[in-house]
Amino acid sequence: MAKTIVVKQIGSPIRRPGVQRQTLIGLGLNKMHKTRELEDTPAIRGMVRKVSHMVEIIEERG
Repeated sequence: MAKTIVVKQIGSPIRRPGVQRQTLIGLGLNKMHKTRELEDTPAIRGMVRKVSHMVEIIEERG
């Protein structure tokens, strides 16, 4: 079973660089307080780190 993480958007992309907005969309997050369960890979971890001020990791599974 693959490891997964649950990510929640806690910050708004308003007045942020377009690259950060596109990273949120790539993670499947585009509205406040939305959560997604994503596969725990180095690419996903890098995307989360890039927008760490707007997201939080709620849970790690697996």
